Amino acid sequence: MIKDIIQNYSGISVIDSSSTYSYKDLFDQISKYDKELTEKLEDNENILIYSDYNFYSIALLLFLSSKKINIIPVVKTTEKEFDVKISESSPSKIIKVSSDGEIEIKVFKPQNQKKLKVPSNSTGLVLFSSGTTGKPKLMIQNFTSLISSISIPRRQKSLIFLIFLMFDHIGGINTLLKCLISGSPIVIPKDRQPSTIIKLIKQYKINILPTSPTFLNLLFLDDDFKIDSFKSLKMITYGTERMPEVLLKKINKILPRVKLLQTFGTSETGILKTSSKSSDSLLFKIEDSENSHKIIDGELYLRSNNTVAGYENHDSDNFLKNGWYKTGDLVEEFEGGYIKIIGRKNDIINVGGLKVFPSEVEKILNEIEGVLDSTVYAESNNITGNIVCAKIFSNLENTQDLKSKIKSHCKENLDKYKIPVRIIFSKLKLNARGKKKS
Repeated sequence: MIKDIIQNYSGISVIDSSSTYSYKDLFDQISKYDKELTEKLEDNENILIYSDYNFYSIALLLFLSSKKINIIPVVKTTEKEFDVKISESSPSKIIKVSSDGEIEIKVFKPQNQKKLKVPSNSTGLVLFSSGTTGKPKLMIQNFTSLISSISIPRRQKSLIFLIFLMFDHIGGINTLLKCLISGSPIVIPKDRQPSTIIKLIKQYKINILPTSPTFLNLLFLDDDFKIDSFKSLKMITYGTERMPEVLLKKINKILPRVKLLQTFGTSETGILKTSSKSSDSLLFKIEDSENSHKIIDGELYLRSNNTVAGYENHDSDNFLKNGWYKTGDLVEEFEGGYIKIIGRKNDIINVGGLKVFPSEVEKILNEIEGVLDSTVYAESNNITGNIVCAKIFSNLENTQDLKSKIKSHCKENLDKYKIPVRIIFSKLKLNARGKKKS
């Protein structure tokens, strides 16, 4: 139980927009919830926490992690998404947590109550896939197992982390658990705007920044960006979306003393231990002695102690009987056990029987000055089956010259069938979950 671990720690635990809290404050708040809420809970309930990160939602999550229930953390981004997640998870209670500690408990009785099985003698963590279309896939992680898989250090760590990913994201929860189990201080931003993060890094001397490639791209474009603000930063970890090679090299040039680490994992398997070949390389190695991986026909398969049994509301052939999970990620293999993700299996574009990997085209597009990032996708065509299309993210006001450069550069560097037939332009923006807004 994390409560038993953190009671031995001193110093700062959480800094959020309202105040600074010690590890003793966190221990006391968990104990307070224990006294006030335990009698209001029943075994095998589905409890939804309606909140993003703050001191009180973290304390509530840790308190609930000792109960035989399913915890459903949900950050509200849109009404529609929120309603769908409630409908799919059928919580018996919704606990709304405000940043000043106010708790509101709503007993919830949906018309069609679904029964989600709580892992045996454990706490369940209900997560949703991040798909943008259709009904989100619901899965139940063994939260007790996730917590116990993180090793306890011999002594308390002092590295200061900034929590960027959301409260209901497996990567964000993984970072939170690692920080608390090691006794590290964590800083929670009031929002995920680049100017806010820059100020926090400077003010609190942040050492570790876990974030997304799109956010890093926007960070360097922000008016408040100054290299002096990043003196304390030791490491940037990135994942959740593809990292453009051009951007990776740009980060290394601007922040040469900062180590960059590519993280990897899925909601279905948990986050795995990885190591990047170097800070300017997209090659990484899965170095997780408790979990296994293999590559079949270029597709990455994972077998983890934390792999879920399947989706509760979807059929899927990605979960194999012997415990392997087909990730859908296509990878290239390199000497020394290193791999490089080259795309998603479902994203391959078939043009007249010829395969086009979007990442291959995106790499060429991103080389062009004025292109911040790109997304290559397919559109159906009566003659070839599909055509290659590209959305170009650029902050230039006049894109006519850029379009000419793109066409010329693609003709020089790509086979004819790989050249984007349709090109559209868009400003680079973050979506509500810190990824590239499509």
